[in-house]
Amino acid sequence: MTRDSEPILRKRGRPRGTSTTLNDDRGGVRALDRALDLLDLLAQGQGLTLSEIAARMKLAPSTVHRVLTTLAARNVVESDPLTQAWYVGPTAFRHGMAFMRRSGLIDRSRPLLRRLMEFTGETANLGIRNGDAVLFIGQAETHETIRAFFPPGTRSPLHSSGIGKALLAYAAPDALRSFMREAELTRFTELTLTEPEALVKDLAAIRQRGYSIDNEERTIGMRCIAAPVFDMLGEAVAGISVSGPVHRMTDARIAAYGEEIVRAARELSLSDGFSGQGAG
Repeated sequence: MTRDSEPILRKRGRPRGTSTTLNDDRGGVRALDRALDLLDLLAQGQGLTLSEIAARMKLAPSTVHRVLTTLAARNVVESDPLTQAWYVGPTAFRHGMAFMRRSGLIDRSRPLLRRLMEFTGETANLGIRNGDAVLFIGQAETHETIRAFFPPGTRSPLHSSGIGKALLAYAAPDALRSFMREAELTRFTELTLTEPEALVKDLAAIRQRGYSIDNEERTIGMRCIAAPVFDMLGEAVAGISVSGPVHRMTDARIAAYGEEIVRAARELSLSDGFSGQGAG
């Protein structure tokens, strides 16, 4: 038996018409098949450890580790140092952009982001959850010299970003409990919510008003307002935000901006099949 528990086939000669290249190709396809199965598995959950992946795929941990290492070298998958869990990585997102364009979420968001940018004068963003972070996938950038800038592919921690907190506020209870238990609430500024009790209280306020506020919690001098986007099942799958400097995004403007962002997020939700029921 090999170290992967696969039987060794004893060769009695090579059949006519075969070649070493063909055998190598078959091995390559088998390896690729395993890698794609692994990606499918990671895409279904909220992070899996190496042993969990091996058990579900019925493969030796050494085999799974080789596949993960190969994919991680290209950022197709990534691991969380805190939990040792593996997730789909940013390269997989870039490869999946073709599907996202076809499914229309990014395309449908563009006029809404532009409308928000023109209404507020600030940068508008579209983001999705990527493990314990927000992955920004779309943007309508303001022309102001001083502005927030989150180009597509940028990641930001959930607990210290507008979209991140909007997604957490409407996450399933089990998913939220798991996040609170396992995530590291890193402090970025003196206003970052690093205590679970404070974050839970803020999430309740977000559900009450319908939008979140990143009040200089990631970067001093910058403020962000965000609202969740729901899919046809009523699950928060993305978020829309407006970000800019505090001296322009003043306390007096927060409510008006929040209402407009919620309106845009709802329009995008309805276009994605959301019935208007089951959220919040």
